Amino acid sequence: MSENGLFPKNYSKFLQSRGKAEGYEFQHAPSGSVAPLTVTFADKLRWWTWDRWRRMKKIREERDRRLQEIVQITKGPSSK
Repeated sequence: MSENGLFPKNYSKFLQSRGKAEGYEFQHAPSGSVAPLTVTFADKLRWWTWDRWRRMKKIREERDRRLQEIVQITKGPSSK
């Protein structure tokens, strides 16, 4: 709690400038949402496709590769 009431210190700047606000400041918002990557195939996908197992294998391989990238990021360079 802050010395002037109910709100934590994190909100003090917001509370002081709330009367001067003219709208949202999206340009200052933290970026972190990215569109998901897609796996592309040479042939158009049909429900009756014969190579469904190949497509699923490729999707699983891509998923595993991206998962390994994430694991490497979380481990950091010092853990090698």
